[in-house]
Amino acid sequence: MSFIPADENSDFPIQNLPYGVFSTKDQPRHRIGVAIGNQVLDLSAVKHLLDGPILSKHPHVFDQPTLNHFMGLGWEAWREARVFLQKLLSANEPTLRDNVELRKSAFVPQTSAVMHLPAEIGDYTDFYSSWQHATNVGTMFRGKENALTPNWLHLPIGYHGRASSVVVSGTPIRRPLGQMRPGDDGPPVFGACRLLDVELEMAFFVGPGNRLGEAIPVHDAHKHIFGMVLMNDWSARDIQKWEYVPLGPFLGKSFGTTISPWVVTMEALQPFALPNPIQNPKPLPYLCDDRPYTFDINLFVSIKGEGMSKPATICSSNFKHMYWTMKQQLAHHTVNGCNLRPGDLLASGTISGPDPENFGSMLELSWKGTKAIDLGNGQTRKFLQDGDEVIITGYCQGHGYRVGFGECSGKVLPAKPI
Repeated sequence: MSFIPADENSDFPIQNLPYGVFSTKDQPRHRIGVAIGNQVLDLSAVKHLLDGPILSKHPHVFDQPTLNHFMGLGWEAWREARVFLQKLLSANEPTLRDNVELRKSAFVPQTSAVMHLPAEIGDYTDFYSSWQHATNVGTMFRGKENALTPNWLHLPIGYHGRASSVVVSGTPIRRPLGQMRPGDDGPPVFGACRLLDVELEMAFFVGPGNRLGEAIPVHDAHKHIFGMVLMNDWSARDIQKWEYVPLGPFLGKSFGTTISPWVVTMEALQPFALPNPIQNPKPLPYLCDDRPYTFDINLFVSIKGEGMSKPATICSSNFKHMYWTMKQQLAHHTVNGCNLRPGDLLASGTISGPDPENFGSMLELSWKGTKAIDLGNGQTRKFLQDGDEVIITGYCQGHGYRVGFGECSGKVLPAKPI
């Protein structure tokens, strides 16, 4: 238990301690902080207390405006930091608890903190790792017999996304313009996306990474996975449908990707690890690792339209439904010698479960626009309207506590004519 109170429904008890980057109105400099209860602990204010064998030599990592340097120190440094912070924030530890002046400079109310991207994201990769989502979408467009492409069960499919348009929660997203083909036989037209969608995803930040030409073995992949965030990988379905053959998504995805500001570490998530899914056929040896690396993370998507008094939940899913693990994704990404760097972002792909309420996109929830999604009080949607705010939340449920991720939200702005 911490001397900073956190009730059983708080996302940020002492069992969590996620990292983020924040500023305040009176101190606009970007600083690294840790969420605890309803406070942010400014790590630059307590770095002089670091006494471990690694961080005592590298206290400067907590003076940086992003987490990249800390991510690059590796998993032993991350573990050392967690031990230090849990001790420092413990109810039985007087060092910070009883130092009135230090507490005044070290803690900032979360309501006063402006959150920023936690890292400088050099590269962003999006995977396609939910069996149910891939099956649903494949069934819609290719039929049930050809729902999965021949390679899907053999490797984690992914594509290179656009890092420059990854934004922090709360940033508005403008409806994109692009080419669409309304009919299967007619010519394309240009205009604002009509089928704007949410994609419920999670993503992880890369730690030390690897040198060009050297792979990361799957059994060592956990040493390069710093922590996880919630993600909405907004999708312009009509633009994407026209453009994606033969090279994959482009303008239909690159206009915006939203992530939550707090990075929950893998150490905090470890108590919620589950056995990996049974994979049939068995993957090739470089992707095989039996140590549990699937996680029980409850996930929710809500929409709050203009005029609505409160958000309506449209999806309740769970990260445990993923077919390919993060370790497999990272090992596959590097097996050709591709170098990953601290702060790179790798995303899960849309997370859908076996039941309709678990479907992680409006494309699936409305089944390609053939069914209305009920928001209550006479409001329905098939795809997103201007003014809609999409809110993603998630947490792991412990005994008397939660390890939560905060909020990943964004509001749709009208397209800007050219």
